[in-house]
Amino acid sequence: MNRTARLYALVEELRAAAPRPVTVAALAARFDVSTRTVQRDLQILMDTGVPARSIPGRGGGWSIDPEMTLPPIHFTADEASALTAALAAADASTPYAGAARTAAQKIAASMTGPVSAAAQELAARIVALPPRTDARIRTAVEQALTNNMVLRLSYTDAAGQESNRVVEPAGLLTADGRWYLIAWCRTRRAGRGFRLDRIAAAAPTGEQAQPHDLTELLLGSTAADAVRPTALSSLTPR
Repeated sequence: MNRTARLYALVEELRAAAPRPVTVAALAARFDVSTRTVQRDLQILMDTGVPARSIPGRGGGWSIDPEMTLPPIHFTADEASALTAALAAADASTPYAGAARTAAQKIAASMTGPVSAAAQELAARIVALPPRTDARIRTAVEQALTNNMVLRLSYTDAAGQESNRVVEPAGLLTADGRWYLIAWCRTRRAGRGFRLDRIAAAAPTGEQAQPHDLTELLLGSTAADAVRPTALSSLTPR
């Protein structure tokens, strides 16, 4: 069994035993590897965000919260290729790109056989130009959206005019490979879109933002006809 398959099997072994802990020695015997290999695998799982934890003392071992992990997911080769292409598009300029990378590692760990081969073969044939968006700006935008916080921006518009804005984030718009922060602009007292790669600086103010309806902010703009991506329909509250 290769490491990728073993990491996936380790998670399922811990899920099956939960809430009881499993010792490293028992896991090593189960997968016919050394205890050092198991310790290294468990560390990799934790580094990728799997909620595995060590329970010290007599009767202790390793445990995982089954409510915080997904059950086995079986992809077809086409589905694996589609996920590979989608994750490749989540470069450093894409919102939540860091989380997308850890998600990709978890998905890769769940793939075996022809599905894994299809994903790897396609991944080797995809390249991307380096992004221009500062990671600190992307992180500030992510946190403002997640925590509903007011942001202070330095922004350069399409005409090259620079300005400072205080905005209340409402959501994200993606169009033609670009990402925009849609927000209520206190400076202009109206809804505005800010292309992420034109934001020169972004800093949280620590102030809670007022809620704004994304659709209403887009009214009257060139993005008024924007719709939610069909791929997200299963995630959108009804």
